[in-house]
Amino acid sequence: MGWVREIAQAQGSSFDRLRTHPAKVPSLVTQFVVGPAGEKDRELLTTADQLYRGVKLARAYYSGFNPVPDTPLASAARTPAIREHRLYQADWLLRFYGFVLEDLPFDQGGALPFDVDPKLAWARRHLIGRPVEVNRASRRDLLRVPGIGPRSADAILRARRQGRLRDLGDLRTLGAVASRAAPFVLLDGRRPPQQLAFWD
Repeated sequence: MGWVREIAQAQGSSFDRLRTHPAKVPSLVTQFVVGPAGEKDRELLTTADQLYRGVKLARAYYSGFNPVPDTPLASAARTPAIREHRLYQADWLLRFYGFVLEDLPFDQGGALPFDVDPKLAWARRHLIGRPVEVNRASRRDLLRVPGIGPRSADAILRARRQGRLRDLGDLRTLGAVASRAAPFVLLDGRRPPQQLAFWD
């Protein structure tokens, strides 16, 4: 991938031209076929993270393996669709939510959990006893809260200039999924009411 980047730059499509000729700057992408080689989720995401930082990879794709008859891997197991989904969720945390590899909730074998998305798994470990005060938190800390994404985090920061956010309805109006955020936030110093336990 590094060689591809060097060749593209040598042919005049360097990143310096992005401002004036964005269509002429090539995007590097790659695809991982997940499962047949026995790789762990940690290995895949470590590689992707290195490529994002090292050669400015635009995107990694993850495709769950499906066995094909009359091929050497015809008897290999199909990769569960949920594994592919969890890899994409974790990849987005690295790319858009300010997470680093050490934040991701791998088990001892290097796998992401199937039963819960990685952001929620992280929040359960770190935010239950230390909820985020929505009226004071940085953008980075807001993005750690389940139910708050980049757009709603930006909307929260803008809304705070007009006044304090006091209830889940305020979060809902700003585009957050308030029910997911509720167990992990304070609103004006208070925990919001929750209808269901977050682990159900």
